[in-house]
Amino acid sequence: MASNGSKSAGEDISIVAFLCNWCSYAGADLAGTSRRKYPENIRIIRVMCSSRVSPIMVLDAFKNGADAVLIAGCHPNDCHYSTGNFYTRRRFSIFRRLLDFLGIEKERLRIEWISASEGDKFAKIVNEMLGEVSRIGKLNFSDIYPERNY
Repeated sequence: MASNGSKSAGEDISIVAFLCNWCSYAGADLAGTSRRKYPENIRIIRVMCSSRVSPIMVLDAFKNGADAVLIAGCHPNDCHYSTGNFYTRRRFSIFRRLLDFLGIEKERLRIEWISASEGDKFAKIVNEMLGEVSRIGKLNFSDIYPERNY
């Protein structure tokens, strides 16, 4: 993928992006091949469908150091698996309540629909996320959910 090649104020912010294989991953690839500027500190994980991303995967990303998580899939009614993105939208509208209960800011999780032809949109979203998370600061997940050794 592409980056702007220079370090910025958000250089220590880590973003994990779960991208649908059929649309969003191709959109991210287009952003890179089109030399759109977006942060280096994004870690992309390709999934077959956005509906395959579970809340546990998001919590694991936060637990392992992610400051923000992006889940991106096909636009509604364009899902390769017909209804996958509808499941994603429903699941994560409920999951946001758990994040709020845990004290994790809503800006740290973002669900977006990005098609294979929307490289500009992918770069814009990632840059917006970096700005928002830089403003609120790094996530210290161990303060929210301390490890327990039983």
